[in-house]
Amino acid sequence: MEIAQIRYFLAIAETLNFTKAAELCDVSQPTLSRGIKSLELEFGAELVRRERGRTHLTELGQIVRPSLERALALTDSVKAEAADYSTMAAATLRLGIMCTIGPVRLVPIISHLTMKAPQINIELLEAPGEKIIEMLSEGSIDVALVGMPVYPSAFALTSLYDERYVVAFPRGHRFEQMDNVPVSQLNGEPYLERLNCEYVSQYTHQSGTCDFEPDVRYRSEHEDWIQAMIVAGMGCACMPEFMALFPELLRRPLIDPQIKRTISVATVRGRKHSPIVGLFVSLCMEFQRQQNHTGLL
Repeated sequence: MEIAQIRYFLAIAETLNFTKAAELCDVSQPTLSRGIKSLELEFGAELVRRERGRTHLTELGQIVRPSLERALALTDSVKAEAADYSTMAAATLRLGIMCTIGPVRLVPIISHLTMKAPQINIELLEAPGEKIIEMLSEGSIDVALVGMPVYPSAFALTSLYDERYVVAFPRGHRFEQMDNVPVSQLNGEPYLERLNCEYVSQYTHQSGTCDFEPDVRYRSEHEDWIQAMIVAGMGCACMPEFMALFPELLRRPLIDPQIKRTISVATVRGRKHSPIVGLFVSLCMEFQRQQNHTGLL
């Protein structure tokens, strides 16, 4: 059964006239008649009968008409959805963001995307880096923004920007008098441990060992709680330089060694992506070029 045959039959059901039905379907009358005949052969009985110049539906034609109307409506709906998908008229991008990536650099990127493609809906999903990688692998997100030390070979990466690791501390702390803080200065320092922090893994990956030993007083997976406690004078913490949420938070770059990470757009290599994913990656690259040109990244 072909969609064209269903259209021919429904046109006849509406007009009860082969000539008018052919005009309605923009085909010749012989083409329409052959289509109806093929449909009747498939059903095994007449659907349309012409008697003494009068055209009418047979009993079978009347029975199948509602079902064929629903089938055609469903087909048209599917085609409309496919057209929306191709043109991104109602597209949703499921964007996974590693939870330790701050909004300072990301909001301009997402704003750039929405200005270029205002019809796109963006669904932001935050999780630790390992979970984001897992979600991307299994297809529960379309694309990811990540800053891991290493990635599976199945991932394709587009670099956006680098950021150093800093130590964050409250006003009046001894680090306030320093331009940079050697990592060794953290030994024995009251410390707030960010449970999703990848600083140690980045440190180990880049330097081979990680030998600082702060005095861990509190642990939390919530960045806002950690930073609020720092501001309250309860300790310090290592974090990416664009992670700060509180303006009262003071920061100094960590050195000896200096550790940094690269924030990248990640997709699955070889996976056929929707047009919106390709647009997102290309706009991220365009944004990066603009920022590099102006010296903002």
